[in-house]
Amino acid sequence: MPVSPGPETGKMRAAEFSPLRHDHVFDGGSHAAERGTRLVAWITAGAMAAEITAGWWFNSMALLADGWHMSSHAAAIGLSALSYAAARRHAHDPRFAFGTWKIEILGGFASAVFLLGIAAFMAFSSVERFFSPLPIHYREAMLVAVLGLVVNVVCAMILGRAHDHGHAHSHGHEHGHEHGAHRHHHDLNLKSAYVHVIADAATSVLAIAALGGGLLFGWFWLDPVMGIVGAALIAVWAKNLIAETGSVLLDREMDHPVVGEIRECVESEVTQITDLHVWRVGRQSYACAVALVTRDRTLTAQRVRANLAQHEEIMHSTIEICLDPEAPETGSGTNS
Repeated sequence: MPVSPGPETGKMRAAEFSPLRHDHVFDGGSHAAERGTRLVAWITAGAMAAEITAGWWFNSMALLADGWHMSSHAAAIGLSALSYAAARRHAHDPRFAFGTWKIEILGGFASAVFLLGIAAFMAFSSVERFFSPLPIHYREAMLVAVLGLVVNVVCAMILGRAHDHGHAHSHGHEHGHEHGAHRHHHDLNLKSAYVHVIADAATSVLAIAALGGGLLFGWFWLDPVMGIVGAALIAVWAKNLIAETGSVLLDREMDHPVVGEIRECVESEVTQITDLHVWRVGRQSYACAVALVTRDRTLTAQRVRANLAQHEEIMHSTIEICLDPEAPETGSGTNS
């Protein structure tokens, strides 16, 4: 009659397998980025309200375009801050099989989609204002636009410091690979906020130029034209961010250099990869699932992982090994 293992046996087995277990926190996040985005969100909320109100009051489409862009900027920065907080709060939740980093990417994606709607609204309003112009209080509107530009510069400095802090931290964990061999590992959530601020600063400059042209030369048409230009800038930025974040969310990583590195580490004259999947689980972290066919009877998953360990960005691997039916009965299957 079989004997059930006692509690001591269970403890022994747990201790035996503990080195093989690991948590699923593949990206530690960035406290500096979270603090920076939260601060910028509060700063821009007031400026956003001031610009939109002033744009309607002074009948400036360029100023309204800048204000609406700043509203999207405030919403996007707030969404970025919430994404950081959610990823940190649920980092140890076992329901997230590969960690919570993609919550940040989802925030950037949602921000970009929202921006497309803002760009469409700005373009429509600018065209409408072009054919139905209204009197503009140029001096007052220009003053508000300059104040908006100052806010954007301050926000860019705050987020730039957060980016530099995270970049320096990541460099402390780099291995010996050449920089050119990899794509830059951006914090896409912070990038969405930072580029958003830069684009907002650009629309502020366009608004100032439009108001200056109207004040000095009477070019009333320049105001809605600059609104259209600002909408185009936002749409281009949103499109690029959607493509970048969408690639991560859809795990489009098989053209990344790390895929070739995995093949170089694993494949040999007697071992070939039959199936390979690679996806990102953090800014600088990847997971892979590898199926091999080999004639080397001594090959183990531990040996494959040891070869992969030279690439520190590979944080998680699942290895499946199939023995070639023609493999020799003994030995590794090589002539050396």
